[in-house]
Amino acid sequence: MAEIISIPDRPDEAMKRSISLLSNGKPIAIPTETVYGLAADATNPDAITSIYSTKGRPQFNPLICHMADMDMAQRYGEFDAISKKLAEHFWPGALTIVMPLKPDSGIHKLATAGLKTVGIRVPKGFAAKLIGQFDRPLAAPSANSSGKISPTTAEHVQADLGEKIELILDNGACDVGVESTIVKSDGKSVYLLRPGGVSADEIEAVIGKKLLRLDGAQDNKIEAPGMLTSHYAPNAQMRLNASAVNSNETLITFGHAEITGQAQAQALFNLSPKGDLAEAAHNLFDMLIEADKTGAEMIVVAPIPNEGLGEAINDRLTRAAAPR
Repeated sequence: MAEIISIPDRPDEAMKRSISLLSNGKPIAIPTETVYGLAADATNPDAITSIYSTKGRPQFNPLICHMADMDMAQRYGEFDAISKKLAEHFWPGALTIVMPLKPDSGIHKLATAGLKTVGIRVPKGFAAKLIGQFDRPLAAPSANSSGKISPTTAEHVQADLGEKIELILDNGACDVGVESTIVKSDGKSVYLLRPGGVSADEIEAVIGKKLLRLDGAQDNKIEAPGMLTSHYAPNAQMRLNASAVNSNETLITFGHAEITGQAQAQALFNLSPKGDLAEAAHNLFDMLIEADKTGAEMIVVAPIPNEGLGEAINDRLTRAAAPR
């Protein structure tokens, strides 16, 4: 099983061990404010291949490249005025911006799935410090088997990938609990590729215009992580926007939703008893994992408001419930 090092208890050892493994092309699990990531050197093709093989992830699905700060990001990506404005407002934080990749940047084409664009994010906390000391971008998708529920604790990573990697850095539960929002700018408009930890409303307040959603034809083009139809899936089947639950089903509810048969559900979880969407996002993946552990063949989910962070929650639930 993987070694787990607590960042608060052993920060120097965590840094030293991480850089050693990363320098040798090994992937490690690192905490960010969104979810735990499986990180490796974005300039090393062998390291990137190890991410894909560890996760069982298709290589046509690009990886987000994480940077230490804005200065590092500008060495690799070509920012237009809107992208720069968004970066300056939301970084470090839960926003990924897709932009043209600078020629000869050093990021390997395996990390971008051969695209001429790259998704860049600057995370908070230890991850940014690690990237700064490593002085190379880290490609870091979520630290879970491809298509499965994203991890928000070191224990989640250990249970899934612990026999495939050498090191997991532990910094407790992730603050946000869902992946980053992904956007791209064409210089005039901004497109939402994946809802996430920064709400559309927050982005629109900064850019002064509405975010555009991709239409069905464009949706079939994989430009960023999290765009596959089936993703974030538990072992159980799922039924969304439910108004009733059966005794052999596990229920995930929200706020004070009135669900017929709730008292007889096999197990009950509430994303946020007070109806707080930020709390619901924080709890989403952990509760999906715990609900799956009940052994029910069906996980039933109450309606979630599709506003603010509710858009990201519903996006993950819809992909988790998609045909596999």
